[in-house]
Amino acid sequence: MSRRVVVTGMGWITPLGHDVEGVWQRLLGGHSGMAYTTLFDATTFPTKFAAEVKDFRLQDFLGESYGAHTDASRNTSFALAAAKLAWDGAGLSTASDLDPTQVGVYLGGGEGPLDFDNFVEAAVKGWDHQANSGQGGLDAVKWYQIAHRKLSPVRELEQDPNMAAGHLAVLFNAQGPNLNTLTACAASTQALGEATCIIRRGDADVMVSGGTHSMVHPFGATGFNRLTALSTRNEDCLKASRPFDRNRDGFVLGEGAGMVILEELEHARARGAQPLAEIAGYGSTADAFRITDIHEDGRGAIAAIRAALADAGLQPKDIDYISAHGTSTEENDKIESLAIRQVFCGEGRKVAISSIKSMMGHLIAAAGAVELITCVLSVRDGVVPPTINYENPDPNCDLDYVPNQARKMTVRHALSNSFGFGGQNDTLVISAVEG
Repeated sequence: MSRRVVVTGMGWITPLGHDVEGVWQRLLGGHSGMAYTTLFDATTFPTKFAAEVKDFRLQDFLGESYGAHTDASRNTSFALAAAKLAWDGAGLSTASDLDPTQVGVYLGGGEGPLDFDNFVEAAVKGWDHQANSGQGGLDAVKWYQIAHRKLSPVRELEQDPNMAAGHLAVLFNAQGPNLNTLTACAASTQALGEATCIIRRGDADVMVSGGTHSMVHPFGATGFNRLTALSTRNEDCLKASRPFDRNRDGFVLGEGAGMVILEELEHARARGAQPLAEIAGYGSTADAFRITDIHEDGRGAIAAIRAALADAGLQPKDIDYISAHGTSTEENDKIESLAIRQVFCGEGRKVAISSIKSMMGHLIAAAGAVELITCVLSVRDGVVPPTINYENPDPNCDLDYVPNQARKMTVRHALSNSFGFGGQNDTLVISAVEG
């Protein structure tokens, strides 16, 4: 029998705040984290707003450990802070007999351009307009002279997606498996699922897992604007993210981190930890369709949900709540609704579904992790967060999206969906701990 995996600690750094309980209450209250962009001058961009993390200083979370992480990039800093909150919440700071070789890290960690301005300056000044027969090209000699002077090798290294996992290993002396996946918007859900598999097969007893990302910078915003994926509701940004609403026009770019401590159930009980919920099922598939589009029949999403249910030994009728990927884009919301209808058949309109992206924006690689935390809290508290800004029903999205107000209800089993560019689909089943 495979080992059971439970959540024993949680932490997040989000556009709605940094403390688990305070952010949870803001989600239940339908608060929006959207505001006009301050991290760069977005006045000439089609989208002039985002969901930024505010009032954040890494040293406030790490204390004496901060000195080893002063060069951490923005996304890594979010991961360190959220993971420290989760570690302390799990009671691991006082666990004297923890075997470091049985503690691992698995992140869905996105890139975080730390030295973006200096990189661009070196590229612009290193460009030779006379090179290559007048076509222009990079003068490598000039580039190196400028880059060598302007760019810090440590800070450049910190832009690599796996650096957050490395920092976490240092912070917690985690000498077990150390991995990072960057499967776009599905990254942290996939990381959590794969970390669960590592514990199940006995390669670790404890995994620090989740996701982190910060793309609120000119390069990130430009890319998503060119894909026409971002909302341009500049006149009313608080209501810009409106998953499943007929008038949705794209997602809101967010940033942050969500981290949890995953632990083998008996290991947690032996040290007196209180399991918060169980990771009961995991499914992962690929659309194998187009890089920027979901398959129109939802085949990958359907397969991932069914695989997660089978892994958990559950039927669709057992699911009380679905934390939807729910990006607020035309295509995603329609096809996710289609996939849920297909899997749940006649039960599809009975299950409660909501998207916290309506309040937090889309945290990209970190999105699935913060959404998993809301599932754990829903199981714990018997209440599910709303989908805010749901005003005009879409006939293609005809399910119960918990519109605008939180709902008290018993949640024994929840699903969390994440779908990423490239056709990645990942689903987790989160259950109350029984037995």
